[in-house]
Amino acid sequence: MEKDIRILLVDDERNVRRSMEKTLLRAGFDVDVAEDISAGLGLFKEVYTQEPEERFDIAVLDLSMPNFEGVQDPEAGLKLLSKLLEIDNSLPTIVLTAYDDVTRAKKAVSLGARAYFVKGREAGLIELVNDILGL
Repeated sequence: MEKDIRILLVDDERNVRRSMEKTLLRAGFDVDVAEDISAGLGLFKEVYTQEPEERFDIAVLDLSMPNFEGVQDPEAGLKLLSKLLEIDNSLPTIVLTAYDDVTRAKKAVSLGARAYFVKGREAGLIELVNDILGL
């Protein structure tokens, strides 16, 4: 039996989060959502204590959202990325942004993200997840 792909989606914008969640669910993925980086880290840690086959296969993180102190931070997603990779350095991660910013894209990748994705092109996100996971 084939394992379901489990995705952690962290984005503070409710409408964006819902839209991406629906797109990913329609594509057949299991999606767990969090509305901020604290909730995302907590959910990741909780799931990470489960059996390996239950853990997240990939994380999709918004770049700009409130940081761990609750203050809007254009690089909060990078802080979450670092924390997740400390726990599981093999976790494939995609960093999302509303803007096409090459400098931050390079920074996200240099910190361990597999890819950088501009919001609003959900069909492309499905392709990117499939490519990264070799599906």
